[in-house]
Amino acid sequence: MGLGRRTVLLSIVTSLVLRAKPQDAEQSQPPSPGFPSGPPPGKEDRDHKLPNGKSQENAIAKHNHDLAVAEANKLVELAGQLRNELQQAGSYVVPLSSVKKTQEIEKLARRIRGQLKS
Repeated sequence: MGLGRRTVLLSIVTSLVLRAKPQDAEQSQPPSPGFPSGPPPGKEDRDHKLPNGKSQENAIAKHNHDLAVAEANKLVELAGQLRNELQQAGSYVVPLSSVKKTQEIEKLARRIRGQLKS
């Protein structure tokens, strides 16, 4: 009885292996020169479309650009406030709020730089 099960199992495995070989052979053949078989190597289509039909990559890039512009405007505003505080403070005296503003300016500048890099 054990021999019958082994024989059936072996025949099933053999038939699956024989069916798999022609498919592997078809996949290993190069595509015909006249018809491209997808995107060029290394250039996959990762861009998805939004429900309104626009490119998701373009929407993300636009959002990041708008955010960077808004943060750059805030950076300019903070720098102007810092300049005014330092001018009004007099010589040799730096208010604590000015030091905190410089830290805010640094954080904002780093955040903008990070957004522009990515």
